[in-house]
Amino acid sequence: MSFVASPSVRAYAGRNGVDLERLAEKLGRELIGREDVDQFLAGDTPKSSSAGPTSDHAQFWDVDHGQFGPVREEPMSRFAQVSAQNLAAANAMIPQVTHHDRADMRAVEAFRQSIKAEMAQKGVKLTALAFHLKALAATLKAFPKFNASLSADGKTLVLKQYVHIGVAVDTPHGLLVPVVRDVDQKGIVQIANDIADIAGRAQARKIRPEELAGASMAVSSLGGIGGIGFTPIVNPPQLAILGISRTETVPQWDGKNWQPVPMTPLDLSYDHRVINGAEAARFVVHLTDLLATPKKLI
Repeated sequence: MSFVASPSVRAYAGRNGVDLERLAEKLGRELIGREDVDQFLAGDTPKSSSAGPTSDHAQFWDVDHGQFGPVREEPMSRFAQVSAQNLAAANAMIPQVTHHDRADMRAVEAFRQSIKAEMAQKGVKLTALAFHLKALAATLKAFPKFNASLSADGKTLVLKQYVHIGVAVDTPHGLLVPVVRDVDQKGIVQIANDIADIAGRAQARKIRPEELAGASMAVSSLGGIGGIGFTPIVNPPQLAILGISRTETVPQWDGKNWQPVPMTPLDLSYDHRVINGAEAARFVVHLTDLLATPKKLI
């Protein structure tokens, strides 16, 4: 029987010796989520049902909305169903906390403007996101606990020696998070080219399944849309995710005068089972310091 499962669920099942194809046959459905694997490992039989909610709370969704007025139905794609299951499971399983801060982007913007013409001649679109990824990679190296995963039994921390960063891409067929690999070993221009490449192929549905797996951490940027902050959901087996909102110019007192400063809101959600609030605050302080002084990244 064919089945649908996200890369993270496939990896989780593989680590725990669970045959997803046999599990799908046992359930009598195609969509398999992490909670199905967890129930199987716990010795419980996951509920055989459609791709909808599998808990006893499903009754809250089973409502005839047409009794209140006109409605129309739009089927959820398989990808959207898998994503919904994973997000719901992650939100239920992880004690998540979000730390909010802002990054001074004056130096980054000044540097981008200084080489804008040169980059344009080379066909490079040097966005601020490339600097965010480079700064995040350096911060993950400085704070290895964030570049880790918790074992399934919660007893072992797996510290990664690589730095791969997932970049959330909004596409017509759903949110994809392809991975830029070895960000710590690449320069700003290469990172910018990699972002453009994976974003373009994600929009065209040309991303390979293996390109969606293996991230140390993910970045979700809403800077091109708007907002002053949000709470991104940690996607296991990762321990944290960084949200980036739209840069706005705010007044800052320099001791003598008010100065207009471009500030970017940053939202770091993290798994509180492994990371505490002080560690998260120090992580973000280090990250914002690198963005304020990008010469440290070059």
